[in-house]
Amino acid sequence: MKIRIDKLILQEFEEGLNTSHIEKSVIPARILGYGEISSVFEIDGMPGLAFKRMPLFNNRGEAEKYVSGYMEYCAALTDAGLELPPSATIILEQDGLAILYIVQPILQIHHFGHKLLHSMPDEKIGILLRQIADSINKVWVFNRDHQPDLEIAIDGQISNWVWVEEGGDHKLYFIDTSTPLLRKNGEEQFDPELLLKSAPSFLRWLIRWLFLDEVMTHYYDPVKVFVDLAANLHKEQRPELIPEALNILNEFIPDRSVKITKKMVDKYYREDKMTWRLFLLLRRIDRWLKVSILGKDYVYILPGKINR
Repeated sequence: MKIRIDKLILQEFEEGLNTSHIEKSVIPARILGYGEISSVFEIDGMPGLAFKRMPLFNNRGEAEKYVSGYMEYCAALTDAGLELPPSATIILEQDGLAILYIVQPILQIHHFGHKLLHSMPDEKIGILLRQIADSINKVWVFNRDHQPDLEIAIDGQISNWVWVEEGGDHKLYFIDTSTPLLRKNGEEQFDPELLLKSAPSFLRWLIRWLFLDEVMTHYYDPVKVFVDLAANLHKEQRPELIPEALNILNEFIPDRSVKITKKMVDKYYREDKMTWRLFLLLRRIDRWLKVSILGKDYVYILPGKINR
């Protein structure tokens, strides 16, 4: 599928973007979802496309380097055996900055993993979780076969998977490809400072010191990735599914001497919930200071209330 992007519409959207109320922009948009550092929306005039607006780059060269890493990461995931939806990228330049959009076709929300948790019978949820675990395991197999030349990471949380029926069979898509975490000869190719661009400037040193190293290594660790996936069942209000999920996930841990326990999942969920709530609160304070006190524009789109 070839994705067609109307650059003129997108440029006009960006120039008239209202980051506080995106639906009130010169060209209105509809929020589809939020990540920790990006937002996803549909723009009037380009129906059927999901636009992910990435943190801003200092220049086009930085954005193009990111796109190169993104394409390499998608190719590696595909080589590992994961199914990815079609995608495209486009870079705009405005006020001396480069704005990168990653674009995918919109997939029906009721096919997303976190929605299926509430619409499918429990026995089918078990099948879905096993398919997700099997897809994640393909990443560890890929890494085993390609180290030390190339190693990839994955954020396997339940909302990053879309399970659709095609031709009588189900196909599982992995959609969160926008953070290209890959190492070559043990060296991380992704610039972690990009994760800090949307953080309050006065706290970047603290976040860098406390959290950045953990974020950069987390998704290369099979146990931590599966713990995160199991903890999603707390976030999505289905904690009663955790025991069965652990039975499934533990089958796929490469180190057979390690077992994930519910205690590990509960502890991780509490800490993760506190961390991201604090991060979002600080970003909102930063927006208030810039807009209300300093009279400046705030260039990032913040999520509303997130249930965790």
